[in-house]
Amino acid sequence: MIGDVTITANSNNATRQASTASALRTLVCSNEIAFLMEAHDALSASVAEAAGFRGLWASGLSISSCLGYRDANEASWTEIVDAVHRIVEATQIPVLVDGDSGFGNFNNARLFARKLHQRGAAGVCVEDKSFPKKNSFVADRHSLAEIGEFCGRLQAIRDHVPDPEFVVVARIEALIAGHGQDEALTRAHAYADAGADAILIHSRKPDAAEILAFSRAWRNRLPVVIVPTKYYSAPVAQYRAAQISTVIWANHNMRAAISAMRQVCDRIIREESTAGIERDVATLEDLFDLLKYQELSAAEQKYLPQIASGAR
Repeated sequence: MIGDVTITANSNNATRQASTASALRTLVCSNEIAFLMEAHDALSASVAEAAGFRGLWASGLSISSCLGYRDANEASWTEIVDAVHRIVEATQIPVLVDGDSGFGNFNNARLFARKLHQRGAAGVCVEDKSFPKKNSFVADRHSLAEIGEFCGRLQAIRDHVPDPEFVVVARIEALIAGHGQDEALTRAHAYADAGADAILIHSRKPDAAEILAFSRAWRNRLPVVIVPTKYYSAPVAQYRAAQISTVIWANHNMRAAISAMRQVCDRIIREESTAGIERDVATLEDLFDLLKYQELSAAEQKYLPQIASGAR
């Protein structure tokens, strides 16, 4: 009996992995622009899903921050995998994981990606920096990996994740590191040849000009993914016109949480009461709904013996 249960659970996990990976591939490859929302834990993932997002970005910056680490490969790959597992378990929509630079060479990258797949992730995005990496918006020293070596990381992921639907996104940091469009395009073509399913082109400029220039020169050989954290004021219509595939809102749940917690803490310590903030925070009922407490109540009715009223 236990063996049958285990087989059924494994079968269900495999079915879910296949469906979410396929769903992410459909989103990324669609002619319609897709939006992925950042999640760093089960609660933020549940909020994003309830809001209507069809896919999630498990942000390395946000997960690291919530663990008390800097986004500089201070969090281990096993800690990231554990956080992703909680996000996957809490939702039904596909999760694309921010895989940093793969946590080392081809061997680290393939092991990390395989574990992500086992935990239910639908895809991984790996950036072409050396290990350890640093957040793209911090300082100016960003060392890029040699093209051939990074292609090996991508090929190793593709060869060792036993699911052709699992999405592999190659993130290009050439513009972040101060190189030009030619370097970015050279890398993009090499990564496409190495088996990437999509290209994430990253920029720290306050406008989308260099992103749009890359997209024009790239001519949509593979879907283009962008992260408009710095050039947030550019209208989405520009991305649609450029045939951008996917836009990632990469850290906004985490940043919103910081602002909200800071405001609440400041008011409570100043007012010595929670009376003034009750209307501005989620109700307990809202929390219970998000985490499906009603399912627990229904399960109790089914599985716990009923106690007759008045029983001693």
